[in-house]
Amino acid sequence: MNLKLNKALVIFDLETTGINTSKDRIIELYMIKVQPDGSRTDLHQRFNPEMPISAEATAVHGITDADVANEPTFRQKAHELNQFLLNCDFAGFNSNKFDFPMLVEEFYRVGVEFDTLKRKFIDAQRIFHLMEPRNLSAAYKFYCQKTLENAHSAKADTEATWDIIQAQIEHYKDLENNIDFLHQFSGQSNLVDLAGRLVYNDKKQAVFNFGKHKGKTVQDVLKIEPSYYEWMMNGDFSAQTKKVLTQLRLEAMGK
Repeated sequence: MNLKLNKALVIFDLETTGINTSKDRIIELYMIKVQPDGSRTDLHQRFNPEMPISAEATAVHGITDADVANEPTFRQKAHELNQFLLNCDFAGFNSNKFDFPMLVEEFYRVGVEFDTLKRKFIDAQRIFHLMEPRNLSAAYKFYCQKTLENAHSAKADTEATWDIIQAQIEHYKDLENNIDFLHQFSGQSNLVDLAGRLVYNDKKQAVFNFGKHKGKTVQDVLKIEPSYYEWMMNGDFSAQTKKVLTQLRLEAMGK
């Protein structure tokens, strides 16, 4: 069964210098861009992160500093990549929590505006964990009856993710074959920022999702404790989280 698409869907995976979205960098990406007619375009790119790759990260994906020393930086490819992703929805494996926030952070870091408001997100891991709690290799074995070779290479993981999403639609009759449903089902719709520091409550109000003000509305906290905004802006939070918080602050001030 082919997934019903209203616009292009980009399935992707990243390899990075580490797992801190505000500090680490992308060193490799692989993307499959699928059009509503089923045609696809693949994009594979490595980047020089301009910082050391952690030993822990290299142990997972096998990419060393020397492997990417002569590759272009993300800044050099950002505008070209942004055009490739124009007006696309996204899918990945654990992409809602890591890959997509990391990708957006890279764009913000180099000063390229990347719109997230009109995107839909499918997270194959989220669907998998809700249905069959396991990892990517197990998901590939379960849904596709195949063994995942070269796990933790961006290409292999991306190819497997696309196969899994299509197999999930076939396997679960409760899953509707459209992006809107899968976006809601993947659990992205209640996030205000991509890192999940801010979420919507049942009244669709933006609330803090961490720390001493967890569960309190952003508007109330900034009114009672305005210094909390400055603390977050100077803290170790992603650029996208800070931008969203600033937008909420300006709205609260009527600007």
